[in-house]
Amino acid sequence: MSSSILKEFPVEKEYEKNPNIKPDDIKKLREWLRTQPHLPAEHLTELDLILAFHCCERSQEVSKQVLDLHFTLRTLFTTFFKNRCLDKKSDLCLDTILYAPLPMPTLKGDRAVYLRLLDPDPRNFFFPEAVRTFMMVFDLWQYEEGTWPGFVLMIDMDKAVMGHITRLEIMVIRQVLYFLQECMLVKLKGVHFLNAPYFMDKLMMLLKPFLKKELLDTIYIHQVNSNTLYDHISKEALPKEEGGTYKDHATIREELIQRLKSNAGLIREENKKRVNEALRPGKAKTVEDIFGIQGSFKKLDID
Repeated sequence: MSSSILKEFPVEKEYEKNPNIKPDDIKKLREWLRTQPHLPAEHLTELDLILAFHCCERSQEVSKQVLDLHFTLRTLFTTFFKNRCLDKKSDLCLDTILYAPLPMPTLKGDRAVYLRLLDPDPRNFFFPEAVRTFMMVFDLWQYEEGTWPGFVLMIDMDKAVMGHITRLEIMVIRQVLYFLQECMLVKLKGVHFLNAPYFMDKLMMLLKPFLKKELLDTIYIHQVNSNTLYDHISKEALPKEEGGTYKDHATIREELIQRLKSNAGLIREENKKRVNEALRPGKAKTVEDIFGIQGSFKKLDID
């Protein structure tokens, strides 16, 4: 991943990479978009449509539903997506958390992101901001690389303490898991928790109500000092501190900050890819519609 201004992954290369996706398939989606006045059609690129079509297993109908939901949630989930830019909140996240998209794929050929705390103090951990920053990092990565066979999240719990878990807000967990499972434009193939702490069961209790069975079946919990992760990804793929041959934490962090700064314009541009609910045929959508009833915004009380 370069730190200069990124170029969108060329669509002609996407058609070479995915010979079962034809320009005509994408043209049909574009024609459908013209009939959806609430969607930001003029800001959606051919690559956006290919990403959706690819992760929906080349189904026109599913792609339409996912595209609508994807940009609807980018509009309604304001905590993660409203007025995206680099600011003091994202700076704090980049000091607190290592976001490391790994260049080497997993053993099955999927792309993986490695996440861990750099700062163990729970007072510096803000989960909504952490997700917001992750989404900016992710969008730039996908913009540059296009479709992947699959996508894997690796969350290293090495420095996590119980205080981090108590800072997770139910509504934020619910929104991020809903976005991830229902309409993120990737084929999510697994979530790995590394160096599982003694309170891992408490974390899973929080997550389980919002996990579909398919995702629950692809959650892997790796104990401290175990080698089970290497059944999925080679050790070399990891950062140096984790025994891999990729860069060290400080370099990964520094390069990522430069990359985000160089592409602040792209991040701002993305804010145009939002829905205009006033123009939606039928009734405007709200967060309440998506979740039935509004969830509680209270912090969790875990003994």
